[in-house]
Amino acid sequence: MTARDFARKGESSTSSHGEVTMGIGQLAKASDVQAVTIRYYEKQGLLAPMRRAPNGYREYGNAQLRRLTFIRRCRRLGFSLDDIRALLGLADQQALPCHQIDARIEAQLAEVRKRQCDLAVMEEELQRLTHCCAGGVIAQCRIVERLSAVAETEE
Repeated sequence: MTARDFARKGESSTSSHGEVTMGIGQLAKASDVQAVTIRYYEKQGLLAPMRRAPNGYREYGNAQLRRLTFIRRCRRLGFSLDDIRALLGLADQQALPCHQIDARIEAQLAEVRKRQCDLAVMEEELQRLTHCCAGGVIAQCRIVERLSAVAETEE
């Protein structure tokens, strides 16, 4: 959804520059990001501080909607705020070759694959633990015993 879509519904206004604008509530709805998170991203420098309408409310346009959509998608892919800040910095430099962005995406993919391996190991251990339970009382619980056992390599 764009600022123009909100304008058609009568939910936004037009700035003195002729750009269709929306308030933080409309931006939150259009971007699927909560207003409190939008304010947080502004404080973190991921979104530039917005101009204020005469009534004191922030005004947002399509550029902020696109940037916020970019941030939201990066967050869903597991990027940290620092990573997103770097990606936004690169995205703002349109004439640069994209190999730096490619490298960051590949690094994130490698991190996701590492986490998948770690999760597979965790899953196997949890399955082993569930199979050692005989259903008695906690005082005789093999799961608690195994979780409490100090491994020889940990000493």
